[in-house]
Amino acid sequence: MSSDADHEVCGMTVAIDVVGGKWKMHLMWVLGIGPQRFGQIRKLLDGVSEKVLAENLRQLEASGVVHREVYPEVPPRVEYSLTPLGEELAAALRPLEEWGERHKHQLAASTLASAS
Repeated sequence: MSSDADHEVCGMTVAIDVVGGKWKMHLMWVLGIGPQRFGQIRKLLDGVSEKVLAENLRQLEASGVVHREVYPEVPPRVEYSLTPLGEELAAALRPLEEWGERHKHQLAASTLASAS
């Protein structure tokens, strides 16, 4: 008998584990623009709650793709940015974004047709 731990994990699985969920890919896009403060990110990602945003940022930081910089100021200033690993992941996600841009109208029409 062998367990899942005995098998090598597929690279796609690893990548999806890092950016899976509703907000993580959006966060990668926002941080791809450049370093951002929490409030700026929240404004750019309409609809995300503070709790969910903080949780997703912590998960991306734990994965090593986001860096959290705390500046010793009063009040404290915190900025989030992509690490070199995060920059590489963002570059890998760009073709997916481009594909979505090219096909969004066709896919939207297909979704509407199947909902009817």
